[in-house]
Parts: sequence; C-alpha cells; structure tokens
Amino acid sequence: MSSPSPLEAAYHRRQGGGGSRLVPLAALIKEEARTERRGSGSRICAREEDAEGRRRRPLLRYGCAAQSKKGEDFFLLRTDCARPSTSSTSSSDLSPPPTFAVFAVLDGHNGNAAAIYTRDNLLNHVLGAMPRGLSREEWLHALPRALVAGFVKTDKEFQSKGQTSGTTATFVIIDGWTITVASVGDSRCILDAQGGTVSLLTVDHRLEENVEERERVTASGGEVGRLSVVGGAEIGPLRCWPGGLCLSRSIGDIDVGEFIVPVPYVKQVKLSNAGGRLIIASDGIWDAMSSEAAAKCCRGLPAELAAKQVVKEALRTRGLKDDTTCIIVDIIPPDQMIQHPSPPKKMFKMKSIIFRKKAKDSSDKLTKQLSAVGIVEELFEEGSAMLSERLGNASSGQRTSSSVFTCAICQVDLEPSEGISVHAGSIFSSSSKPWEGPFLCSDCRDKKDAMEGKRPSGVKVL
Repeated sequence: MSSPSPLEAAYHRRQGGGGSRLVPLAALIKEEARTERRGSGSRICAREEDAEGRRRRPLLRYGCAAQSKKGEDFFLLRTDCARPSTSSTSSSDLSPPPTFAVFAVLDGHNGNAAAIYTRDNLLNHVLGAMPRGLSREEWLHALPRALVAGFVKTDKEFQSKGQTSGTTATFVIIDGWTITVASVGDSRCILDAQGGTVSLLTVDHRLEENVEERERVTASGGEVGRLSVVGGAEIGPLRCWPGGLCLSRSIGDIDVGEFIVPVPYVKQVKLSNAGGRLIIASDGIWDAMSSEAAAKCCRGLPAELAAKQVVKEALRTRGLKDDTTCIIVDIIPPDQMIQHPSPPKKMFKMKSIIFRKKAKDSSDKLTKQLSAVGIVEELFEEGSAMLSERLGNASSGQRTSSSVFTCAICQVDLEPSEGISVHAGSIFSSSSKPWEGPFLCSDCRDKKDAMEGKRPSGVKVL
C-alpha cells in the first residue's frame, strides 16, 4: 500500500483542531492542489490540469458511509494513484506525475477473504496489464482491456489459494473528466448528472434478472434453478448449481464452478464541464431502494453527508439485513465554487443527460461543443464474458524487448512456442483467428476453457 497522500496526512493532523475553512496544500501552477473541508469530514482532491491537457481537471469530493452486519463489505478510496510512465513532450521536471483516482466497493460472500484480497491486489493487477509509454488518450483507450485482464488475474490468483469465498467488485477509475467503471456481481455505480437524470454505469449480474447471463451459464454447463425444499416446492431467487450462488459473475467462488466468471462489464464515459455525482454502493443499498431514489434522497448534501443519508434511508426502508456500503464522489468543475447537485426543476427534466457514442472522426471542437450543452459522451461499453472478444487483437500480444511474448492475463513472459492465442478454439467467437494474439500461458488458457464450458471446472488439461 502507498503512503498517505498530503491530503490524508493534513486531514489527520487537523482532527483535533477547529475550523471549517478550506486549507490550501499546494498553489504552484500545474501542481496538484488539494483542499480539505473539516466541517463534514468530506475530502476534496483538486487538480488544475492534466499532463497533456488543455482542459482543466475537475475537483473530486468524496465521502463514504457503511453499516456492517456480516463484516463482508469492503471499499477502496485512492485519489493520488500515479499513472504509469506516459510519453510526453518536454515536460518540466517540476511537473507532478499524472494521477488518477480509484473508488471501489467489494461485497464478499461465504467469508471476507475474496473481498480483502481483491481490495489489496486488483489495482496492481490492472496497472500491470497496461503497456508503458502511452499518452493519456492511449492509456484511457487501453484501460478497458487492462481491467478485464486484472479482474481475471485477481480471480485466478485468489482461487489458487483454495479458499471458497467470493466477492462482487465495482471498480471505478476517474482520470480527469473520464470515468471508467468495471463490475462483476450486483454492487452498482450510478451517475447523477447535472439536470437530474440518473444513469447506470454497471449491469447487475443477478441470475434472477439477467436473461442473457442465465443463457450463458447454462450453455457453459451450469444449472439454473431455485432452491428445492421438502415436497418439491421451489423457493427464493434463481441460483446457479452446484454452489447455489445467485450471481453469474464474481471474483473467487472456486466451489461454484468457473462458468461463474470474473470477466467484468466495462463502461467508459466522459463528463461535460457541468460535472456530476457518482453513487457506488453494495446491494444492501440497492435491495432497499432504486437508483433514482438513492440519487434523489441525497441531492443538495455534501458528499460525506450524502453517503450517510443514502445508508440511513436504506436502513429506514429495509432494516439492516445485509452489509450496507455507499461511496459518493462529486466531480466538480474547477472554476466553480463547490456546489452540490440540487433537485432538478420539472421544466428541465427533458433536457438532461444524453449518452452519445463517440464517433471515430470526432474533433476536439465537437467534443467541446457537446460538453458545453451538458452531453455525457459514451466512449466504451462491453459486457461479453468471452476473453477472445474482450482482450482485443494482436496489438496486446506484442513482443517485449527481450523477444518473448507476455501472457495477456498474468503477464508472465513466454517463449514464442509457449504462447497460446486467446482466439484458438474459440467456438463462441465470431472472429476466431488462432494465429493472432494476444497470447495466454497454459494455466490462463485452461481457465479460459473452463469459463467457456470446454472442460469441467478444476480439471487440468495435459
């Protein structure tokens, strides 16, 4: 784990002191400014400008609240993650390295081991899958693929420990105005944009509600049904057998079967200059209230109080029946006073957020025009569970400087004769090209085959 950021250190130093004013921690041009408001306990991370950017980076203000029943919910809050070395033109030695923020909610089941392991290792595995020497735009473009590799590697390494715990994971990376969300399970991330429209940035992987996932699980060898009791009656939600898990995707769960996959749904969007609010929470929140209700109940409140209000409302509605965790992240324009989203006026309900696919030939001018009128740009969305579709083409299997290949998942070096194309034998893929990369080591290829139902889970192919 990295050492505390200057913001966190200053926050702890001031715990015994009074005052609720903003305290500047840095004021140099192009250096990160961080401020902290003592009154509500909220944190503020202010960024002036990205390394390559012409558009000033937003302020991030966040808060977290939780109530524990089983002790299986965990979360991650990191606002000063260093982006791997990027290519840049004559940057000053005094300029701070480019940074991004990470927020995650991990809802464990059958124990907390998988949630703890994922919290401590997933970020490093994602960064390990990222190529070096990329510009910021290239880094953002490569991020969805690296998230897939990081999730699968985390699952593979945790399962190797032989523990039967599992966890959901909703993992949010904020780099400037760009938000990238990867998720497995039913912890959810929503965006409450200026204007009051609430948008889902995740997909719930519950067998009860997701028809496509039910079909995938059964096609891969799993059985889906309800719990049978004496007399033949069926009760409860749809579950996957063996194991009885209600989810179709998770990290861990070695005892359930590898058709319960760790391949995340990934969505990447770019906010307008108006900013917005993210609500990231475990199912203890979403089983008690809708996305719209969660957003509405905390509008007008600062981030820390908003998180507490969402948890309070969930407990009031349903009681403490499960671990309940909520993270609020406010993404605020840097040239505005800190404002909290207010309830939308009725006349503006039809003029809110619009998701728009990014055209390949879109210009910076068009992007600025879209941002000016409050449009949120959708940059990427993919939910396939097939690694051959998620890990891309041969560009992710490039040779390293030592003339060896690298496994696209676990990042181990491979001799050319050892690498197995992710496309080889992909009967589910519409573009099977076994001669192209990316390439997998034999262990990762075995895992891929098990996830796709090509061999029984846990059987080693010789």
